[in-house]
Amino acid sequence: MAEGQLDGTDGKTGVDLRAFEVDPVLGFLPAADPLTSLPAPFDAWDELAAALPKHLVSGRARTLLADLPRLDVAELPDGPRLERAMLLLSYFGHAWINDSGTPAAFCPAPIAVPWHAVAERLGRPPILSYATQQLHNWARLDPDGPVELGNIRRLQDFLGGMDDDWFVLVHVAIEAAAGPGISAAVAAQEAGSAGDAELLADRLHAVAEALRAMHAVLARMPERCDPYVYYHRVRRFLFGWKDNPAFPDGLVYQGVTAYAERPQRFSGETGAQSAIIPFLDTVLGIADDDDPLRDYLLGMRDYMPARHRAFITSVGGRFDLRGFLTAGRPAAPLAAYDACIEAMADFRTLHLRFAAEYVQRQAQREEANSTDTGTGGTPFMRYLGRHLDSVRRHALA
Repeated sequence: MAEGQLDGTDGKTGVDLRAFEVDPVLGFLPAADPLTSLPAPFDAWDELAAALPKHLVSGRARTLLADLPRLDVAELPDGPRLERAMLLLSYFGHAWINDSGTPAAFCPAPIAVPWHAVAERLGRPPILSYATQQLHNWARLDPDGPVELGNIRRLQDFLGGMDDDWFVLVHVAIEAAAGPGISAAVAAQEAGSAGDAELLADRLHAVAEALRAMHAVLARMPERCDPYVYYHRVRRFLFGWKDNPAFPDGLVYQGVTAYAERPQRFSGETGAQSAIIPFLDTVLGIADDDDPLRDYLLGMRDYMPARHRAFITSVGGRFDLRGFLTAGRPAAPLAAYDACIEAMADFRTLHLRFAAEYVQRQAQREEANSTDTGTGGTPFMRYLGRHLDSVRRHALA
């Protein structure tokens, strides 16, 4: 078995990562590459999805989606096929709502009913979330090559184009870069629990190295994703119907019995729905009791895969790593911990800079694409800055 891979455990940790749908190499990305198609009779959905970008460009997505066949998703097994259905239905829903002009206040039953049914089985709301948009929306060009920029493509898009795809693929590559750091963080907990200072320092340095790799990937965003194009062509499809002035009452999912035609309010796709930072924050003991976003960030976990949520709570907080370091103050692990804090702060600093360039400094033209509110529904600049300050205060040296 290759170095760093697990069969349940790898001898370095006692945690069965795969029980939490965490891969020792790819982290929160699925261990098997996402499916590129569904079986018959669902191939009709694949055909519509392939045609969707051209129809959106022409303002005819709703005309296309009016022909969406009503299919029984109960026939789909759990796992990759269900995630593929969630991807397609999420794109159908957001395309219908944002086809052109003023966003629609309802989602028609042929989309809404199966969308809700699939979402219920996955344990996530029926909306395009980070898990769908990033974790299950990629394929390798060389199936034997690494999951990294240059060897991955996007499976489904809205309008199409390099900027749209690159934005998603950068996040996929960040998830892959984080994978070894997730495994190292689990191993660091066990090294600390065993009182092995040397191994603890080594594993914390591996966490810091993964954070620096994530930073290097994020830094490539401007290579093929222009801020103007992102803001005016890509971003409007990512918003949800909670804390969004374009949806003051939420969105009606027609035909969904559980909702009884009552408008629903769900947050849009946002990086806050990735499990990477919440998990590492929990392991490293990075917390801010006065954080005004605390409840919001906890709420974002509802949009994560259920087992990733469980991983954060069950594994992330199982050992007080920061308390262990502050009590004994062993030199090598202390320095390694601070290297993690520095790398985390650098990553958040770059994220804050890009948030300003790609959103805040753009010229708002419509209510549904605010330069002050993130796709998840928060005044993002103020809160991102506060999070950065909080991270820096956690350095121990």
